[in-house]
Amino acid sequence: MKTSSQSTPPDLPIIDPVGVGFRSPHYQEIMDNPPNLGWFEVHPENYFGGGINRHQLTKIRQNFPISMHSVGLSLGSDQAVDTNHLRQIKDLIDIYEPFIISDHVSWSASGNAHLNDLLPLPYNSETLQRLCNNIDQCQEYFGRKMLVENPSTYLAFNDNEMKEYELLNELVARTGCGILLDINNIYVQSHNHGIDALEYIDNVKHEHIGEIHLAGHIERKITQDDGEHIILVDTHNQLVKAEVWDLYDYAVKKMGSIPTLIEWDQDFPPLKTLVSEAALARNIIEGKRDAA
Repeated sequence: MKTSSQSTPPDLPIIDPVGVGFRSPHYQEIMDNPPNLGWFEVHPENYFGGGINRHQLTKIRQNFPISMHSVGLSLGSDQAVDTNHLRQIKDLIDIYEPFIISDHVSWSASGNAHLNDLLPLPYNSETLQRLCNNIDQCQEYFGRKMLVENPSTYLAFNDNEMKEYELLNELVARTGCGILLDINNIYVQSHNHGIDALEYIDNVKHEHIGEIHLAGHIERKITQDDGEHIILVDTHNQLVKAEVWDLYDYAVKKMGSIPTLIEWDQDFPPLKTLVSEAALARNIIEGKRDAA
């Protein structure tokens, strides 16, 4: 039930397509001097407990649209999505009316074990059916469409039956969900697994992409039997790399203006850094990349 302090928020249109993740250290600055941003994204799991976090989100939502990007539904698990988790997200949806709800093509729970990571899946018919079942469950419970995000991974399965973009396209066809396309994750996988990033962007169903993510990554040296290798790790604590901006520019020219989020989930910089990154994305959308 909605309380008087959590009444239905205003219906705020998405005028500016670029947003950033809302983080509590930036709250007061956002309230005192609203930044040039279109919207904020939140992880709903951070607001299950109420308290100061919920109070801040209520205030932010009065002035900005929000999206909800879940990290705990574990859509790829070989079990149904936890109904208590769904209930708590649905409560937040009813209060804050996000314009997008999303989660990941990954798994993070098995039985009573919940892992603090988004783990990879084999891309085969069994995984496809499992994902479809859980996406259907979520969409029916929420009473609305959700988006699913392509992951960043550090291993691939030998028995994959399809490419990742083929899996995403099939999920859309079978469940009616949409796609959250993470450009940094595509770039990370192009390095780690040798996939063709341009082929991926060319072949994923553009008309079903409802949001784009951009983030920073780091290089990490690992030692294997055949020597040392560099892998890319999707850390969300760096500026977006030049190569990822190039890939985003390519995607925008193919797909047009799509709500785009700058992700930064740890080692938070000043808010002005996020606003500057958002301006770079906005310039690309507007065809003014060199003006940034």
